[in-house]
This record gives sequence, C-alpha cells and structure tokens, in this order.
Amino acid sequence: MTVFVYVNTAKQVGDKDHIKVFATVDAAEMWFDQNDPEGVAFEYDVIEEVGPPA
Repeated sequence: MTVFVYVNTAKQVGDKDHIKVFATVDAAEMWFDQNDPEGVAFEYDVIEEVGPPA
C-alpha cells in the first residue's frame, strides 16, 4: 500500500496544514485542483506490519 504526501514548506512544522496525506492519486489531484494547482505529492510506502527485530 502506498500514500501520497504533500508538504507545504510555507507552513511551520506542527501546523495542521503543513503536511497532507492522500490515500489515492485522485484524492490528491482533486485537492491540488482546489488548493494548490502547482503543488506536488510524493508517493511513499506504508509500513503495514513490523516483524521482530533482526
């Protein structure tokens, strides 16, 4: 599973609008169309399960 992450560098860390995480490309594109047409999101893997330490 992956998510799409957008970081607004104009906001301070901890600000509710500093980071946006989208479950799908469509959700990200819709948000960008309405809020930041020139913004981009980066795809990241979601860690779903962590096994015992090696």
